[in-house]
Amino acid sequence: MDEEQQLTAEAVLRRARPGDEAGILECIRALATYEKEPEAVETTADSLRQSLFGPSPSVFAHVIARHERIIGIAVWFLNYSTWTGRGGIYLEDLFVYPDERGRGYGKALLRTLARLCAERGYRRLEWSVLDWNQPAIGFYRSIGAVGMDEWTVQRLSGDALTRLAAG
Repeated sequence: MDEEQQLTAEAVLRRARPGDEAGILECIRALATYEKEPEAVETTADSLRQSLFGPSPSVFAHVIARHERIIGIAVWFLNYSTWTGRGGIYLEDLFVYPDERGRGYGKALLRTLARLCAERGYRRLEWSVLDWNQPAIGFYRSIGAVGMDEWTVQRLSGDALTRLAAG
């Protein structure tokens, strides 16, 4: 889905493009604040530019923009299932500003990623959600998503990552 999709007379859904980094970063910061970790954001506009638009992009994004102001994002990357032998999409961040919610923007972003999965033969669209975020969980259930209750996310970072890397 590379073309723009007009959502309202003023709002458009499109692939992120160079120049969107500051707006994407503001959404990331707003999401981190909502998730009670505003100090955890280390990303910069420059690092987003390199990750999204550098010679070997490692992450992708779609945005909702109104009058060129980014009001929603879906930041994602490719993953792979050895069990299905197929690729998939992992949604890292889905965010729409609170005053813009209820207009179908989040669902439109997810629908766009679902269409990419269908077009490319991917078998999964996956993401994580904080267990206390009941509004998001309710929204995800309403579109047919199911929780992976038997699976837990594991993370190795910081000093533990450094120690393991050092041997």
